[in-house]
Amino acid sequence: MSAALEEFCGSIFWNASYLTRPDADLPVCFQQTVLVWVPLGFFWILAPWQLLPMCKSRAKKSSVTKLYIIKQVLATLLMLTAVAELALAFVEDTEQDPLPAVQYTNPSLYIATWLLVLLIHDARRFCLCRDSGILFCFWTLSLLCGILPFQSLLRRALQAPISDVPRFVLFFISYGLQLLLFLVSGFSDIAPETKEITKKGYRKPLEIEDIWELKGKDKTQAIYAVWEKNMKTAVRKAQAELEKRKRKKRRQKADPDRGNNMSKAQSQDVLVLEKQPKRKKKGDKGDSGPRKDFPRGWLVKTLCKTFWQNLLLSVAFKLVHDGLVFVSPQLLKLLIAFVSDEESFAWQGYLYAILLFLTALIQSLCLQQYFSLCFQLGIKVRASLIAAIYKKALTMSSATRKESTVGETVNLMSADAQRFMDMANFIHQLWSSPLQIILSIVFLWGELGPSVLAGIAVMVLLIPINGFLVAKAKTIQVRNMKNKDERMKIMSEILNGIKILKLFAWEPSFEKRVNEIRAHELKDLVNFSYLQSISIFVFTCAPFLVSLASFAVYVLVDENNILDAQKAFTAISLFNVLRFPMAMLPLVLSSLVQTNVSTARLERYLGGEDLDSSAIHHNPIAGSAVRFSEATFAWEQDSNAAIRDVTLDIAPGSLVAVVGAVGSGKSSLVSAMLGEMENIKGHINIQGSLAYVPQQAWIQNATLKDNILFGSELDEARYQQVIKACALLPDLELLPAGDQTEIGEKGINLSGGQKQRVSLARAVYSNADIYVLDDPLSAVDAHVGKYLFKHVLGPKGLLQKKTRILVTHSISFLPQVDNIVVLVAGAVSEHGSYSTLLANRGAFAQFLNLYGSQEEDASEKNTTGTGNTTGLRQLEGLCVCLQVMKTLRPDPSVKFSMYLRYLHAVGLWYSFWVAMGYVGQYAAFVGTNLWLSAWTDDAERYLNQTYPVEQRDLRIGVFGALGVSQALFLLFATLLCAHGAMRASRVMHQQLLSNILRVPMSFFDTTPTGRIVNRFAKDIFTIDETIPMSFRSWLSCFMAIISTLLMISLATPFFALIIIPLSIFYYFVLRFYVSTSRQLRRLDSVTRSPIYSHFGETVSGLSVIRAYGHQQRFLKQNESTMDINQKSVHSWIVSNRWLAIRLEFVGSLVVFFSGLLAVISKGTLEGGIVGLSVSSALNVTQTLNWLVRMSSELETNIVAVERVHEYTKVKNEAPWVTEKRPPRGWPSKGEIQFVDYKVRYRPELELVLQGITCNIASTEKVGVVGRTGAGKSSLTNCLFRLLEAAGGSILIDEVDIATIGLHDLRQNLTIIPQDPVLFTGTLRMNLDPFDQYTDEEVWKALELAHLKTYVQDLPEGLLHLVSEGGENLSVGQRQLVCLARAVLRKAKILILDEATAAVDLETDNLIQTTIRSEFADCTVLTIAHRLHTIMDSNRVMVLQAGRIVEYDSPEELLKKQGVFSVMAKDAGIVNTETTTL
Repeated sequence: MSAALEEFCGSIFWNASYLTRPDADLPVCFQQTVLVWVPLGFFWILAPWQLLPMCKSRAKKSSVTKLYIIKQVLATLLMLTAVAELALAFVEDTEQDPLPAVQYTNPSLYIATWLLVLLIHDARRFCLCRDSGILFCFWTLSLLCGILPFQSLLRRALQAPISDVPRFVLFFISYGLQLLLFLVSGFSDIAPETKEITKKGYRKPLEIEDIWELKGKDKTQAIYAVWEKNMKTAVRKAQAELEKRKRKKRRQKADPDRGNNMSKAQSQDVLVLEKQPKRKKKGDKGDSGPRKDFPRGWLVKTLCKTFWQNLLLSVAFKLVHDGLVFVSPQLLKLLIAFVSDEESFAWQGYLYAILLFLTALIQSLCLQQYFSLCFQLGIKVRASLIAAIYKKALTMSSATRKESTVGETVNLMSADAQRFMDMANFIHQLWSSPLQIILSIVFLWGELGPSVLAGIAVMVLLIPINGFLVAKAKTIQVRNMKNKDERMKIMSEILNGIKILKLFAWEPSFEKRVNEIRAHELKDLVNFSYLQSISIFVFTCAPFLVSLASFAVYVLVDENNILDAQKAFTAISLFNVLRFPMAMLPLVLSSLVQTNVSTARLERYLGGEDLDSSAIHHNPIAGSAVRFSEATFAWEQDSNAAIRDVTLDIAPGSLVAVVGAVGSGKSSLVSAMLGEMENIKGHINIQGSLAYVPQQAWIQNATLKDNILFGSELDEARYQQVIKACALLPDLELLPAGDQTEIGEKGINLSGGQKQRVSLARAVYSNADIYVLDDPLSAVDAHVGKYLFKHVLGPKGLLQKKTRILVTHSISFLPQVDNIVVLVAGAVSEHGSYSTLLANRGAFAQFLNLYGSQEEDASEKNTTGTGNTTGLRQLEGLCVCLQVMKTLRPDPSVKFSMYLRYLHAVGLWYSFWVAMGYVGQYAAFVGTNLWLSAWTDDAERYLNQTYPVEQRDLRIGVFGALGVSQALFLLFATLLCAHGAMRASRVMHQQLLSNILRVPMSFFDTTPTGRIVNRFAKDIFTIDETIPMSFRSWLSCFMAIISTLLMISLATPFFALIIIPLSIFYYFVLRFYVSTSRQLRRLDSVTRSPIYSHFGETVSGLSVIRAYGHQQRFLKQNESTMDINQKSVHSWIVSNRWLAIRLEFVGSLVVFFSGLLAVISKGTLEGGIVGLSVSSALNVTQTLNWLVRMSSELETNIVAVERVHEYTKVKNEAPWVTEKRPPRGWPSKGEIQFVDYKVRYRPELELVLQGITCNIASTEKVGVVGRTGAGKSSLTNCLFRLLEAAGGSILIDEVDIATIGLHDLRQNLTIIPQDPVLFTGTLRMNLDPFDQYTDEEVWKALELAHLKTYVQDLPEGLLHLVSEGGENLSVGQRQLVCLARAVLRKAKILILDEATAAVDLETDNLIQTTIRSEFADCTVLTIAHRLHTIMDSNRVMVLQAGRIVEYDSPEELLKKQGVFSVMAKDAGIVNTETTTL
């Protein structure tokens, strides 16, 4: 081989003696062949793939940039040099002997190569990312290989005159051009069409529009398509397995005696084992038997099959990285040997330094590629799982759907898919950790022999200790989660019932409750921090204890074992390598266990049965729109049929009403038509498209217009017609942005009636053939119901030509329908027109008698259109805040004052001593290492003598002492830190809570509760747990880096000069990255929640989506929502890698310079100090990376302090108690005077009450009436000063209420509020939170409120626990509890804000009689929504648009033909006598 090559170049190919001299060099032939062909070979193998984009004709080129031109010019110049060299060869050939072949082949190869480079540059213009990674690698390789001929040509030129000037010049020109190209390709060439993201994020807050689009293959749709194909085959196999299992079980059950007893016992065991783990969690709904079996084991197979390329590539990168990890310690060993050896040649040292640098560089490139691949895998796995779950949700059968609640399904999406994503990042650690551990041990054995086992034993021993601490911490954590949940539950109750708290002046009592829980929480928190400190202490001791044990054993075992620098520092480097996999392995295993649980959950869900709609036929049958043929359907396959043997024929264009008592199967009939039920027998034939209005309206989180259009094209004329017919025009005027108003989740800012009308409008607009209406008129007021029937559903409505199936309770419309179907217990008892059914005197006639009488009452009750405006007010507030949400953006740069504020809360002395503790720790750390390097130098000093024993013991002893002191300093710092952090948490929560309870009501109207709850939950959690951790980690990283740099500078003082430029570069990268990273994280969380909320919405509106047949549209929408999130996660991953590469480059440079300086100052250094400096440098890369991570995390988290602080600065309402206290027993008479009283909700809004003047005498009963928005509810708010006056005043018993404290005022008035709010806690706490009254008084109040018998029957009596929002009491009982509160307080003035909630007539009666008897000697103000209740008051105040229009006794007002008498007529009241209830 070498002979052929020698002939080829015409000189010697290899001679080892060239290297064994001080001015070592490589033979020229070697330089001309190997060093040229290696880079070119690499390039030609990989480059042709880069030309693929040119072959795709579709893609269009991006525009030419300056960089592109520069690159092309340089490449052309390179080609010219190659041409020149070739020409030179031909010219010389004619003049003299034939030249060696190499002179022709190399230039020709180069010409072809540079041509290819030109082509690649052009081809990359078809791509989004125009830089070619392969070219970059080629330039790097080419330059590296070129260094050797470069230096040898230079050295020759310096020694003697240059023999071959033209080639000499051409080589240097070509090298220079390559260097330039290398530098240019380091800049990212981006077409003006696409933008640079990191710079953007640095300059201004990023928006989602600024982020790169995903490539086609990374889009959810593409990933999911592959995944679905693989999933289908895998699930089919798994289902076959499942069938086998079932058959086997059946056989075992059928034939128990077969086979020997052993196998029977075993099979029983297996059954038992299988039964147990699959029990549902707590709250098992009675089915404690085993859960249904499901297809198993297919998920992981599918994942591997879909993403195998990614997995293989990352394995390759990880293998290279893991191999290189062990090269560094070996190089370190050679370097130390080189420094200690007088004889060695200088070039060897430089070679080692360069090799160290290259190993570090390649290692970091491989690692980052590997991470990048892992994260890509993670987000792709998550995307495909979420898409699969979403699609499954759209197609699953109702039986499967019942198995899991909406919350559980969303959890599958958020928690379980996320878990897979996290697992994907670590999955390779499963093989890589054991591999690294084994290799480390092998190499260590080579260094220290069996004494390594001592070190490893220490490591292994530390694992159970850590395990124990973790388990302990976990129990505390679980306990703390309970406290946290408890606190959050009370908090959200306080915020939801804040109005009641304010009206009753109960804030202090609740503040006390929250603070008690908080105290428990903090106590646990501090214990948790103590445990953490101990585990940090153990973790810090570990590396040092390990090296101590190994070295001590090594030295003590045998006299002749002397610890020299090579052994010690190589061992330390290897121990450092070993730490990472040892720490990772347990984590990965526990993560694997969790993922296993998730796998089972996902397999059960995704393998569930799909909806079977085979019983719904679509055959054309003349003269029938819907035909039921002996249809029998049930909700689940084995349960009782919900509708039985229904045979019906509905003619096209007819209006059919379905009536029946509650639970007779009306809604089931509708569900069967929609195909949501399990078919038992028979079928249903439906001709044409369906539109469906469910009983509970389903509203999407979109604009009102989008809700009505529901994905159809906009036809303006028809849209307006629909809105008008559905009575939505008046509502649109009230909404802030008309039909463009964003509607919150679940239609939160619409009233029930509005939601129902929007839902109806959606159906009407969809222009289907058949309308299925499930009781759409129940949620709207009676007069609106009449209007809707007339304009939409009835014989003259918009839908008169369509087939309408109307489930209804209201009897008034029945005479106008074509056909009535009466259901009894799921079967049709009779059907026909209204008149025929009445004549039949069957079930229908009875139904009419039962409901007819009630219907009249109800219609009377409803028609007085005096709704309530608080709904609207809140709606305005909500819409304002929904718009606010879009505008609020936190200021991107975090103020330094935030850190100071946090440190102040911790306490400045605490902060100072914590910092000192860390300084102490690292001082000891440096000491330990310097001592070790001195110890290893003993090997030189006592080279051929015996090592003195006392010297040996001294070395071991001091080494141990320094190590222990290092750990003790750290323990001191972390314990202090725990205390300080708890102090900060306590202070901040206290400030936040006391301030929130003191802010005015208007704040709660305009701020969504969720946002306030978030401050108490997430932000306080961050302050409690995350910030202290981040602070600690940041400090220790910072100190570690400083101490490393210090040690290197001690070894080689010149290093201090290099630190400066490196740290400047580092600082800029850090600033640059942190700001972008933080915003990408923000975008990730902002874009992630729409995925879950869209999913939650879809699940709750499934029947509607399926009825309209819009599954595809929703799948598409889910995919686009996912892609937006994928986009931000993707960018975040890329920016992280961008950062890591640059940081690790800094780390590699540190390694390189510490090695290089050691080589330069060879004669003056001991081996020990070199080992110290390089082994520290090898460790620094990881720490640098961490420091940035920590800085970015700290900055992300410190925002919580800002957000909490923001809410501690909100303006408070008036003080609770002022200097001026009202007289004792005030108000004794109960006179109220309004003097020209004006009020508005917020400064920028109109007046609500426009100057009210009136007197209310002592013990007078006054009714307040008026239509919606007249200002009735505002009146109560003013009396309690929930709204402060904009002018005028209110006097109660001659005291101006504006001058006294709020609590003095509110404790002396009583109100029975509109909606009965109860809090969790005992019944007694709900009546008397301050324990002011005796039990007798409480019982008395209960008796008067007609609750005594009910409470006596409860097992706990007064201590009966009320659940959240009073759910375990009926609405009527809640109303009575509110009455009991009022009776107990028994103030002189009672305000009764009448319940609009449909309280049954009985409760209403009870309340009225109690009030008449108990509050006879009080002044009573009744805000009425039904006129009946106030016809016996002394006087009636009629409000209109915030002014009093009439104020007199009811009798007088009826006589006077005014506003009141019109209202009375509407309500069917002719004179005051008819009002008895």
